[in-house]
Parts: sequence; C-alpha cells; structure tokens
Amino acid sequence: MKDTSRPQAKDFELDCSVAGYDYTLPPELIAQNPAVPRDSSRLLVVDSPTTGIEAAPLHHIFHELPALLRSGDLLVMNNTRVIPARLYGHKSTGAKIQVLLLEERQHNCWLALVKPGKSFKRGAKIIFEPRQLGIRDYKDFSPIPSPQSPVPSPQSPVPSPQLTATVLETDAATGGRLLQFDVPEGKTLVQLLEVFGEVPLPPYITTSEAADEQYQTVYAKQPGAIAAPTAGLHFTPELLQKLCDRKIDRAFVTLHVGVGTFRPVEVEDVTTHQMHEEWIEVPAATVEQIRATKAAGGRIIAVGTTAVRALEGAAQSGNLQPFCGKTDLFIYPGYEWQVVDGLITNFHLPRSSLLMLVSALIGRQRLLNIYNEAIAFGYRFYSFGDAMLILPSATGAGSGERRD
Repeated sequence: MKDTSRPQAKDFELDCSVAGYDYTLPPELIAQNPAVPRDSSRLLVVDSPTTGIEAAPLHHIFHELPALLRSGDLLVMNNTRVIPARLYGHKSTGAKIQVLLLEERQHNCWLALVKPGKSFKRGAKIIFEPRQLGIRDYKDFSPIPSPQSPVPSPQSPVPSPQLTATVLETDAATGGRLLQFDVPEGKTLVQLLEVFGEVPLPPYITTSEAADEQYQTVYAKQPGAIAAPTAGLHFTPELLQKLCDRKIDRAFVTLHVGVGTFRPVEVEDVTTHQMHEEWIEVPAATVEQIRATKAAGGRIIAVGTTAVRALEGAAQSGNLQPFCGKTDLFIYPGYEWQVVDGLITNFHLPRSSLLMLVSALIGRQRLLNIYNEAIAFGYRFYSFGDAMLILPSATGAGSGERRD
C-alpha cells in the first residue's frame, strides 16, 4: 500500500476541514441489499499501527470474527429497534405529504420532518391512510363509535382506520415540525405505526428487496430508532453463540438513531459543527461489565459508531457512569478516548460525522487510505454493506500505548 499518511504541514488543517473527509465511491459499490446469511459479509481488518500506512488491511469474512478477538473481550452492542417511522398522508386539499418521525417529545407528540414542508404552518392538518392493509385488526385502532353510529353488518367490510396530526410549531434546529397525533383512546402512536408506517431505508438505498427484519439487528429490543445501527446487522444467533463459546461476552447500550447521525456536516470548519441530540441509555449492568472486563485485562470493542457515542457520551465526566438522557457528543480527530478500545463499523459516507468519528480512532488520512483499499477490492459500502474491524492493537488501546 502506498504511504500517503506521513505527517505534513497541512494535516491538522485537513483534520479540521470538512473537505479533508471526501473520497470518491463508485455508485455500484453502494449496497442495495444485505448479505445472506448476515455473517457472510466481508470484513476488512485493521490490526496494527502500520495498517493504512505501510501495511495493507487484512481480508476476512465476518463469521471469522471469533478467531480475530480474544477471550475476555467485551462487545458492546446497541439494542435499539427501528420503528416504522415513515408515514404517507395528505392535506385536506388532497396534496400528498411524506413524514419521517424523529422523536417523541410528549405523549403522541412527535418531532418529524415533513416533505414538502414549507406550507405546513401551525394548525395545519395531515390525514394518514394505512400502508399495510390486513396486518392488524382495524377495529382495534378505529375510534370508538358513538351510540348513534350504525353497527356494521357481518357482511360489511371493516372500515379502514384513519390517523390525523396537527402541526403545533416549527423546530428551528431540524427544520421539522412538531406534530400532535390524534390517537384513539388507550393507544399510542407507536402501536399504530405497524399499520400506518413503514421502516425507512436511507435515501441511497433505492432498489432494495430487503424485508423489514433484515434492517433490524437480531438483538434489536428497544423501539425508537429511525435507522438501524448497521454494524450490528452482520451478527447471527449462531455467530453470537460462537463468540460466547470463546468467552467473548456482550453487553448492551441503547442509542435511538436519529437525524443527527445522518445529517451532513455543512460547516467548513469541523470544530464548529453542532451535533443533533440523540437519546441514549447506558445501564448500570453494562457499566459493571465494562469495569470488570478492563480490570481483568479485557478489551472493549464497540459494535458501531452509535455504541461508541453512547459509551463515550456516558463518560464525559471523565469516568463512565450509568446514564439515561440525551447526548450531542461529536467525536473527531483530537478526541480523548475514555472507554472504547476497538471498533466494528461499516463504511461511511464522505464528509459525514461518522467518518470523522472513525478518523478520531486511527487518523483521517490513514482511514482514507484504508477506504481506498476497500474500494479497490470491491467492498460494499454503507448500511447494507461490508464491515471493518479496528482492533485495539491498531490504535495502541488496551496495550498502555498512547493513541494517535
């Protein structure tokens, strides 16, 4: 591999410039469908401090992961579950509207992106129709009839439910709208989403044939994300068992992936970028597992950049503590790591905060060199793409060495 990462006068300037995180990806390398089985995806391994400088990364298959880690290592995974957050509706005039839910602010009151949104001011109404007929008994979701309402005969079709929302205000931070949903008594919007919503795929996935469950990790548990923590999509139950058999344990955090993860960095000076907040939970049991692992000489391997943000966000006091709340932590080169030793991650978009986070672990130019290697070998990129394993031995973590 050609060495293009030797220190140069402008390296620091490029680390702080969004233009320094650009690269060219052939469109055909944007994965449209996941690997089947999940753990048959390719795995590019960064295993030494010279990988990406003098040495090339190693090429593996994801199911070989147990042999690449050590007994006593701890995998920290994000157990968020993607909700059917994309809704389609219309105005009273019939004009079509698309809504992407971001987060619940109050009971059945959600922050959402509305497209087209310019004409949606306070008081505007949106009417939604069910997207997946027949997957629920609609009478469970229909408004309770009044005594004057006619009782449907057994031969009458069950009336389609209707869902409406009213715009309360505009959110300056996201350009979205705060929507109050009119939900039948005793129900929540999350329950109705199985009828009215669909799982949103990223905009660069345009021809996918994937089923909804293929865009969920096998350990997804806590509903609330609008996108999957994609580094976890490569795991199968069988692979998890093999890891367990080798005494490679796992722990869980929750970060509900929101718009902040995918919004492009729009400022030229990276250091002035403001991340949108995302909700995280790092439970006490996970904190104890991490402390016990480190005390025994094990290493903390985060599965995905969202797990990194959750762990490092919960350690901003200088000491990892149980945490439940929001974080706007933005990690880029120069960041002082608190918890994470190694990382399993997919390949990320140019100029993205995720690319900057991974650069903070091994260096920007070094990472771009590795990406060029992945492109040359035809690795598949982005959400349904292949993965990369950055071992602690490549960063100096877990060995008493200072990280670059």
